[in-house]
Amino acid sequence: MAPPHGDKSAGVKEEAAAAVSSVDNRPISTILFIVAMQTEALPLVKKFQLTEDLNSVFPKGVPWVRFYGNYKGLAINIVCPGKDPALGVDGVGTVSASLVTYASVQALKPDLIINAGTAGGFGAKGASIGDVFISSEVAFHDRRIPIPVFDIYGVGSRKALATPNLLKELNLKVGKLSTGDSLDMSPMDEASIIANDATIKDMEGAAVAYVADLLKVPTIFLKAVTDIVDGDKPTPEEFLENLAAVTAALDKTATQVVDYISGKCLLEL
Repeated sequence: MAPPHGDKSAGVKEEAAAAVSSVDNRPISTILFIVAMQTEALPLVKKFQLTEDLNSVFPKGVPWVRFYGNYKGLAINIVCPGKDPALGVDGVGTVSASLVTYASVQALKPDLIINAGTAGGFGAKGASIGDVFISSEVAFHDRRIPIPVFDIYGVGSRKALATPNLLKELNLKVGKLSTGDSLDMSPMDEASIIANDATIKDMEGAAVAYVADLLKVPTIFLKAVTDIVDGDKPTPEEFLENLAAVTAALDKTATQVVDYISGKCLLEL
């Protein structure tokens, strides 16, 4: 039924709803992985037999790296921030994550983003080394703005794409993800993480979520636990000790996720 004469807003809402429904029912064809560290990405690059893009789709001079190819009928793109030009270390953190997510979505027009990476876990919330989580919700824990409404903006809580069938098929753990730009955890960070009801913490997820939400791209957050934040070992030591083994677990699960997605639409996840 057409909207009453002059009720333009109703017509716009109906058209928008129809467009969303059409996208959700279309088979997923292009996946964009955002991965902070190349150590985390390279096993997947090998598994999917991807090729590095030497004629970059990104602005000249940026260190961002893209690997691309086809796997089981899907166009797979893995994008990393690359190495800091001055220091030679991976471009971890929210700034790099935001930039590469925005640039990648603009250039590649993905149907789905998967932010895959390692994270710290909280033993008190049931996390163990090597666990792989799908995040149900993401938020920041180090953007403290104690002014009404700005405080909500600072936390920046956002829902991830709901994937009930994927969760059931792969029997993955589910938990909330909290993001900040420090590897360690200050007492104020800890209070915010508890307020966020987070099971895992990382340095990129909520930034990816912010950009993906702006650009209306559904996103899955796949995080593997390298260190127990509320445990006895120093975080940097435990992270480095477990990085290789946990990355292998992450890549195995990421492959299973892509295998499951192949041939499906968003509503089937």
